[in-house]
Amino acid sequence: MSIDVTTEGHVTVITINRPEARNALDPQHNKALGEAVAAFEADDDQYVAVLVGAGEVAFSAGADLKQLLPAYHARVRAGESPEWNFGGFTTIQRTKPMIAAINGHALAGGCEMALACDIRLASPNATIGLAETKWAIIPGGGGTVRLPRAVPLGLAMEMILTGDPIDAAEAYRVGLVNRLIDSDKLLGEAVALAKTIAERGPLAVRAARASTLEGTGRPEIEALENEFRHFIAALRTEDAEEGFTAFVEKRPPVYKGR
Repeated sequence: MSIDVTTEGHVTVITINRPEARNALDPQHNKALGEAVAAFEADDDQYVAVLVGAGEVAFSAGADLKQLLPAYHARVRAGESPEWNFGGFTTIQRTKPMIAAINGHALAGGCEMALACDIRLASPNATIGLAETKWAIIPGGGGTVRLPRAVPLGLAMEMILTGDPIDAAEAYRVGLVNRLIDSDKLLGEAVALAKTIAERGPLAVRAARASTLEGTGRPEIEALENEFRHFIAALRTEDAEEGFTAFVEKRPPVYKGR
């Protein structure tokens, strides 16, 4: 049982390795996942990350209902306001893209972690949902914020209020996941996509990601002005100059993140 971290070039793969508990997070795994995500964010040589759960049954069932959730409940009942962050996904200010490889059930906090990723790929046996109202609580890791931004409001409201999940086919139909990929190929396809993104200018990728997220919900003129600021900043980088030079010289660019 662990949070496993491997790297392939500029790509980090973070695996929640607790399949016997459907990759639910107890306090130790919650802390270790947060450390892994923070380490990826801080490593200048790592550009894109893939998050996956061990095995083929579950991406993650979220909080461990026998350990993590009761510990938080006790602290709240004692008058405290503890941090509820699912490995830092709702508190770490990430600048780099992450891909969720949803190999099975992504429920409650597992769904929230997938929603916090920028791109979601899923196996055909995946189910995705926010089950918290079944336990008389609400999603507290970004679920009520991110799900309505990812799917139509009516569907998001139905999923949130009933706690019932949708299957992989429906998730693909409504755009919650980008692709459906056979379980035995899912991680490989996710890493391949991550490597494709990692080949692009890393500073440009981060700026484009930031502009996209920051523009969501803003008035159009504000979003355009913000986009232009990111555009000018990207033009000033050494990578942009390298990109133009490589195009003229008809060779692959060599980006350095500067």
